[in-house]
Amino acid sequence: MQMTADRLAAVDLGSNSFRLEIARLELGQLQRMEYHKETVRQGAGLDAERRLSHDAMQRGWNCLARFAERLAGFEPHQVRAVATQTLREARNRDEFLAEAQRILGFPIDVISGREEARLIYQGVAHLLPQSDERRLVLDIGGRSTELIVGSGYAPRTMASYRVGSVAWSMRYFPEGQLSARNFERAEIAAKAVLEEAAGTHGPAEWDVAYGCSGTVGAIADTLLAAGQAPARYAITREGLAWLRERLIKARRFDAIRLDGIKDERKPVIAGGLAVLCAVTELLRIDRLQYAYGALRHGALYDMLDRQDQATDVRAAAIASLAARFSADAAQGQRVARVAQHLFGQLAPGLKKKPRQEAERQIEWAARLHEIGSRISHADYHKHGAYILDHTDVSGFALHELHQLSSLVLGHRGKLRKVEARFGDALFMRQLLALRLAVILCHARQEPEHARLQLRVDAEPARGFTLGWPEGWDAAWPQSAHLLREEAAAWQKTPWGLAVGPHKGS
Repeated sequence: MQMTADRLAAVDLGSNSFRLEIARLELGQLQRMEYHKETVRQGAGLDAERRLSHDAMQRGWNCLARFAERLAGFEPHQVRAVATQTLREARNRDEFLAEAQRILGFPIDVISGREEARLIYQGVAHLLPQSDERRLVLDIGGRSTELIVGSGYAPRTMASYRVGSVAWSMRYFPEGQLSARNFERAEIAAKAVLEEAAGTHGPAEWDVAYGCSGTVGAIADTLLAAGQAPARYAITREGLAWLRERLIKARRFDAIRLDGIKDERKPVIAGGLAVLCAVTELLRIDRLQYAYGALRHGALYDMLDRQDQATDVRAAAIASLAARFSADAAQGQRVARVAQHLFGQLAPGLKKKPRQEAERQIEWAARLHEIGSRISHADYHKHGAYILDHTDVSGFALHELHQLSSLVLGHRGKLRKVEARFGDALFMRQLLALRLAVILCHARQEPEHARLQLRVDAEPARGFTLGWPEGWDAAWPQSAHLLREEAAAWQKTPWGLAVGPHKGS
């Protein structure tokens, strides 16, 4: 894993807290330079219609403004910001994200529950001693709980459930009332959500159980301080029962007086404890060891992996998805090669990192452009786009999958279905390269494309020109016919496309 920059930063926009971790790369390992955490409780700002309140959005924006000061001087490829369950749910997330990205100065990736689980496991695994043990890793967040079984750096079974400390505290401990009845109701409800995990993440699947992040960390601290832990940062079911009784005796969250539970944690500790009690009982966890790693650490290590195609988990995930839907691998590779060649003529001034990412997107879209054919050959591009918009793919944020979905949707047929992207110059270049490659490869043979010249017309005109050498159209009449039809399709957009012999040829 190589990077030219020695600093990396990860921002975790959680449902309860936002966190910023800045690390330095030293001999292939990440060493912490700075860590900042703010309790934002954005998850508590979701109303019954799953819309974030303005106050909740403002709290998030204010926090990100402070984080932005610490990120001054960082390049885009050095920062990864990820958002989890609250922004997965929020119907007005685009409103929040538009301002949040402007304030932070970097893109924010809303990731799926399974991708969150994968990154959590990576964060924990990289900060634990290397071992062949089968590990269960659990993370109880503000609005979701992730469960992962894996070994070494490889997660095997990942799941995310909509149950968390903020959501359960609000729902089952109204007005901060701590009672045995409320705990009973909260634990039963959590088990109902988590019940299927007993089969996929039960004790037969793992050797050692680890818990990470805020809820587990606060409970581990509390049990250690009270002498209720059999070993340092170890949590047992007996310890959880003791803590539950102490909270019930307090009767209200603002009356909690326990070392390890900070003031900002008090309003959500009961919900988190109820979920943890449910998990340990369902999965028959007698001992849970607190682990230091977390989502933000996984995001940092994932940035390192993305620098090299050999370690980029996304490449393997694309290959797996293409195989699952029986896509023609040879055709996908053929279209990818041609599309990347054509795109290279359209983006000579693009910086190295954005260009590499754009080229990877074109390759992945090419490999996946026929996955919808397994469902139906008619409108297979629409089926393929739907699959990408509704499938969890390891390594990808939701917006990255939607980018691939849009390319697959637009790779054939009328262009007006991607009209919303007409103003995105980079996307239109990617789409043109992909569409032309599909046309040139229509016979499922290697086309004669090396002498084709593709260029962007001089500004202020918005359009493209594809030129071929004298006699090419006679040698490849079907391809020339399809390219002329393609030019007619682009005339109905703000861009336009002209095709024909090179000038002077």
